[in-house]
Order: sequence, then C-alpha cells, then structure tokens
Amino acid sequence: MDEFKENLTYLLHYPGISWNTILQCLKMDSTLLSSPNTLNKSVFPSLTAIQTEHIIEQIRQYEKNDIHVISIFDKNYPSLLKEIYQPPWALFVKGNLSLLETQSKLAVVGSRQATQYGKKAIRVIFPELLEKGVVIVSGLAAGIDTLAHEFAMKNGGNTIAVIAGGLYHIYPKENSDLAREMMATQLVVSEYPPDTTPLRWHFPARNRIISGMSNGTFIIEAKRKSGSLITANYAVNEGREVFSLPGSIFNPYSLGTNDLIRQGAKLVMSSEDILEELRL
Repeated sequence: MDEFKENLTYLLHYPGISWNTILQCLKMDSTLLSSPNTLNKSVFPSLTAIQTEHIIEQIRQYEKNDIHVISIFDKNYPSLLKEIYQPPWALFVKGNLSLLETQSKLAVVGSRQATQYGKKAIRVIFPELLEKGVVIVSGLAAGIDTLAHEFAMKNGGNTIAVIAGGLYHIYPKENSDLAREMMATQLVVSEYPPDTTPLRWHFPARNRIISGMSNGTFIIEAKRKSGSLITANYAVNEGREVFSLPGSIFNPYSLGTNDLIRQGAKLVMSSEDILEELRL
C-alpha cells in the first residue's frame, strides 16, 4: 500500500468521518495526506497518540488477514461504481478481487422472508445467467440475498456480497459461515473499516453500492415498504436497468415488485428478459 492510500485509509478510520470531510481534505494542500501527524493537526486535533497508533496497527493487520483496500483512485475500483452519487472513497474487500473487474454484474435483492415462489424463481432464472458469466451481487441478508449467493456458488457461478458494517462483524450472525466461504472463494465488500459494527443507517447506505457496481438490479420479492425498493430507487437514479418479478395480487411480498413494474421496471418471466437488456 503506497503512502497516499495508507493515509486515505487512515482517514476513513476516524469515528464519524463524513464523505464531504474527506472531499475537503483531498481539496486542501496535498501535504495533508502526507502523514497521520499532519492529518491529526489539521483535521483531528482531539485524536490522541494512543488512538493514532491503534488505527495504524489496525491497518497493518489487514495484509496479514488477506484484506485489501481498493481506493477510488485504483485501477481495479469498479468503473460503474465511480458513476454514482458519493461513491465510496475506498472498499475493504476479502476474496477473489478479479470479480470486481467482471463486466456483467446483476444486483439481486428481495424479502428477508423468501417464499417458495421466490425460491423457485431463483432456481429457474439463475442457471442461464450464471452460464453467461453474470456475477450476482447482493447484500448477505437473510432470505432472497442468502439464496442468491448460495445458488450462485452451488451452481458454478460467482457472487459478491456487499455488507453493512465491517468485515469483522458479519450480520446476520447466521450468515457467518456463508461469509467465510465467500471470503475464500468469492468476494465480500464493505465501505467501512473491518472493525466497524453495523449500524441501522449502514444498511440503506450499502444498497447504493449493490446497485452502483451492477449493470442492473433484479427485485425478486418485496413488500411495499421494503428496503429492497431503496436499492431499486438507487438503480433508477443512476440510470441502470431495474428488473422485477411479477407476483400474485394477493401476496404481500409481490406488491412491491408489481408496483415497480407499473412504474416502468422490466417484467421478468425468464432469464432472457434480463440477458437481452444486459446484451449477453
């Protein structure tokens, strides 16, 4: 890790640091990112020497734990992600880094209470997507997210998990084993330093990364007030494709997806409906 990236990473570890504060730091004299001491005097005068050393030691441990920091200035930072509003200054990642550079990514999100209909849709629609090399991007949440990650891995495909909080604090805990498997063979991504405990606002914030690094977003099941619709809105705002699985008017988990179709999302009945938009 070069000195500039190391000091940018240091900056990201300061509690409560905002995206705009980092932007202002980068706009200041270039010497600001020359050393932690310069940063402390200019931006964090209250930071003690012990706190500074603790942050530096955390960063040193990342390489030993196979954790990589990819800044927005690096070549392997996802090009699509750079296009969103307030893209992460850096990604903390563990796993197969080459997945970041794949050209065809599909965000897949849905209800945490997946129904048999949603599960069957994954089994029917996913195989051809995976065969065409589409990487499934999701959020490691219970329900549809988990099913999407697991199906991709069990059927020879690739998948990326974008998590809330840091890599040392997987949520939900029931997905810890899945996360470890993905860190070994797939990829887990966070915009937060690894020792960050997930907070409520981290979850909607990470949705912008799920849709932001993807060519399109596929909503499989969602209630009308579902967090999955936040991901769909991010995709719309960034000019990305939104795909939606239609469902029964009597199923509350299909009301959100049906609303999306009424608002202009593409109705999905087969993998071809997605592949033709992704031009694969």
